Amino acid sequence: MTIKKIGLLLFGAALLLAVSLRSRTGSQAVSARRSVNALPPAALLPSDKPEMEQTIRYLEQRVKDDPDDFIARNKLVTYYLQFVRETGDLAYLNLASQAARASLVTLPAEHNVGGLAAVTQVEFTSHDFAVARDNARRLAELEPDKGYPQQMLGDALLELGDYDQAQAAFRHMEFLGGVNGLTRVATEQRAARMALLRGDLDTAQRRMQTALAVALAIPTPPRETVAWCRWQLGEIAFSKGDYVTAERYDRDALTTFPDYFRAVVALGRVRAAHGDLAGGIEQYERAVYLLPDPSFVAALGDLYHLAGRDKDAAAQYRLVGAIAHLTAVSGTLYNRQQALFLADHDMKPKEAYQLAAKEYAVRHDIYGADALAWTALKVERLPEAQLAMREALRLGAQDSKLFYHAGMIAHASGDEASARDYLHRALTLSPQFDPLQAPIAKKTLTILEGQTHEAD
Repeated sequence: MTIKKIGLLLFGAALLLAVSLRSRTGSQAVSARRSVNALPPAALLPSDKPEMEQTIRYLEQRVKDDPDDFIARNKLVTYYLQFVRETGDLAYLNLASQAARASLVTLPAEHNVGGLAAVTQVEFTSHDFAVARDNARRLAELEPDKGYPQQMLGDALLELGDYDQAQAAFRHMEFLGGVNGLTRVATEQRAARMALLRGDLDTAQRRMQTALAVALAIPTPPRETVAWCRWQLGEIAFSKGDYVTAERYDRDALTTFPDYFRAVVALGRVRAAHGDLAGGIEQYERAVYLLPDPSFVAALGDLYHLAGRDKDAAAQYRLVGAIAHLTAVSGTLYNRQQALFLADHDMKPKEAYQLAAKEYAVRHDIYGADALAWTALKVERLPEAQLAMREALRLGAQDSKLFYHAGMIAHASGDEASARDYLHRALTLSPQFDPLQAPIAKKTLTILEGQTHEAD
């Protein structure tokens, strides 16, 4: 197996964003069900961080001794991006970017497909999805018989909202790459994601359970991949309002990978949904310590506010914008988070709208449409909010926040029947979908239902 393929398979195993492939039938489906039913209890998986750090030091020395060693640079990208997935630390993303671009300077893509793949991975992780798409297409031309370029292409197309072409790319990936090991994990993760986007929560859960079962069956299960699957299962359960199951999966993820920042945040959210503000605050404080992501900081501020700690909340809110604009890379990563934070808190509505509109101009996914709709409502651009909301709902995603935003936009437009329906759907699906926004949804629905009774 070539060096570039090893790196790409490792990277592809844990990419956060995914798209669907058709469910398998016959013996494969039976085998998957048996694997899911036989899942062992969550257990601590060993960390390979010391070995990775040692390998990185070795490769960095190789590059220092020989700046033209593009193979060493390509390997470094794989390890740096693994640390990004495990820690969220953007310093490693910057290092990966430098290594990948230096590799292509040393040897052009026509003779260095590993370097082109490395740059594409960096662009995807940096949320430069259009460029990642274009480079993945070029990579597919250079490697037409390999599956990994199709996976990278599908991932980029998914984030750009081109769902049909993304699904076609993943089918091609599966055809070329087979269905064993890490490739099978990647396939099932993407199938789960598309099912989730299309509102089929049960299929999403089943496919993610299969991904977890396959990952656990690998002779040395990859720790971050296993934890990621458990965390995703918790997210699916939370979206269905099943907070008990969500918490179990979150704690399983932390058993597998202690201090896994995604699971820490999820556990904080589910504790808040249970009404345990103190427990939620404790987990969010832990998450912010691990990674000061703007969305984590904002959520912690919200819980401080609900706990009556308004000075602490205000301090967290001030940090959100500062972190989001700390560097050009983080600005690109956090534009959508920043827009939604400002809109949710009725702060700087014009800035929120501009951020959402700028991103949606190049990234037409349903959650970009939702951000545009929500921020357009805040600047009283109601026709645009209605149009964007229709785009956000076009796949049929069962998401309480989407229904909440749709309900509030319908309410502002005077369509009270639709407003009641959307708000009822939001609160029925996941009653505690957001600690600040869910109470607003409940209050608005109560008012609307009261008006209906008065009219009767």
